[in-house]
Amino acid sequence: MSGTLFIIAAASGTGKTSLVKALCKQVENLNVSVSCTTRPQRPGEIDGTDYYFVDEVTFSGMVASGAFLEHETVFDYHYGTPRQWVEEQLSLGNDVVLEIDWQGARDVRAMLPDKVIGIFILPPAFAVLEQRLRDREQDDEETIRKRMLLALQEISHHTEFDYLVINDEFEDTVAELEKIIKSRRRGQVYKGPDLKQFVEELMTEGSNIK
Repeated sequence: MSGTLFIIAAASGTGKTSLVKALCKQVENLNVSVSCTTRPQRPGEIDGTDYYFVDEVTFSGMVASGAFLEHETVFDYHYGTPRQWVEEQLSLGNDVVLEIDWQGARDVRAMLPDKVIGIFILPPAFAVLEQRLRDREQDDEETIRKRMLLALQEISHHTEFDYLVINDEFEDTVAELEKIIKSRRRGQVYKGPDLKQFVEELMTEGSNIK
């Protein structure tokens, strides 16, 4: 039996990286795919663990050779999901987590339609998302504004995912993600809360971003 490819996407600053790390510690036989990127390595990041940090020439060569399941450009930096490792893990029956954006999720689903479960992480509010971005102390005011506008666009694609999860209380969010994965492994469909009204209100709040 082949494994399942769980795609976890979210707007920048929503906390998906921390969620994925915690999830993989709690759920057995769940492997996170490490992406390649041309962006600079941040303090505390480990090459080969957080990302494979490569230069522009190397990345372009990998694109040309078909080495990626998907690749995107975000804020002038390139990101790509190594294809061979993911396909090998799935063929061995191992579940894999991809931490990518909605565009990448769309590309991967088109390539592996029968193996993908998409999960989109929502912020509890745009005001909370903005505060999280400020607390990281990595971006100037203009970059924060751009990230907020991008978040609004990203969230508008939530209907392309199988599940929506609000990242309000971290431990509760990890627990809900775990339920989704374990339900899939049992051949069951996880029934989460109806978030239609919540998303409508969130989008209304986001429409005020200038």
